[in-house]
Amino acid sequence: MPRVYPLFSSSSGNSCYIGSKSEGILIDAGVSCKKLVCALGSNDISPAAVKAIFITHDHSDHISGLKVFTKNYNIPVYAAPKTMEYLISRGHISSRGEEVEIGVEKVVGDFSVTSFATPHDAVQSVGYRIVTPDGKSACICTDLGHITADVEKNLCGCELVLLESNYDERMLRTGSYPYILKQRIASPDGHLSNCASAREVKRLISAGTTRIILGHLSRENNTPQIAENTLMRELGGDFVQNKDYLMYIAKPESTGMTVTY
Repeated sequence: MPRVYPLFSSSSGNSCYIGSKSEGILIDAGVSCKKLVCALGSNDISPAAVKAIFITHDHSDHISGLKVFTKNYNIPVYAAPKTMEYLISRGHISSRGEEVEIGVEKVVGDFSVTSFATPHDAVQSVGYRIVTPDGKSACICTDLGHITADVEKNLCGCELVLLESNYDERMLRTGSYPYILKQRIASPDGHLSNCASAREVKRLISAGTTRIILGHLSRENNTPQIAENTLMRELGGDFVQNKDYLMYIAKPESTGMTVTY
C-alpha cells in the first residue's frame, strides 16, 4: 500500500517522500542533508531507500540540500531539461543527473514518474504524477500561479493530490510584504491562493480523488485554519469530509505525517 510522507512543505523548504519504508522516491530536497536524513529516520526510512530524487524547479527552497545529500548517498537526480542544466552549471548535483522531458514517463524501480509543466517564475517548473507499484497514482503540485488545462489533466483521476494552498488573499493584500513581492506571489506565474486551490480541490473530489493534502502554506500570509475554512466554504454541503474524502494539511516540518492511499 503506497504512502506519501510530506516531510517539509513551506517557503523555507520542501521535500516529499513517496513509497514504502524500503523503496521510494523523493520530490525535491529543499532542506539541509542533516534535516532530510533526520526526517526520513523519524519515519524509519533509510536514505538507502531513496532510489531517485525528482526536482520540481530551481528555487532554493526546493534544492538547497541537494548537493550534500547526493554527495553523501549517490542518489540519481532527474529534472526537466532547463532545470537540470541550471543544477549542473551551478554545481548543485554531486551524483548522476539526467534530463527528463516534460510529459515523458521515467521508470525508477517499480515507480513510474511523469512531469507536467506548472506556471511559475522559475527556469522550468513542473509537477509530478507518480504511479506506485500497485498501480495507484498521486500528484505533487506546488508553486504555480494558476491551474492550467495541462495541470488539470494530470491532477484529475489521481487517488491522492498534494496541492499548493499558499496564501489567503486578504492576508497577502494587507500584510507587510513589499508591493512588488505581493504582485509576484499573486501573479499568474506566482503561487496558488486558498480560493483557487479550494476550487480545484472541489473539481478533483468530484472526479474521484479521495486524499487531499494542502501544502506550501505561507507562514506570513496564511494559516492552516484559514486554508481549511476556505476549502470548507467552497465545498459547502456537496461533499462530506472523512466520508467522501480525507483532507490533510502539510506543516512546514511534517516529519510524523503519513498519508496512505
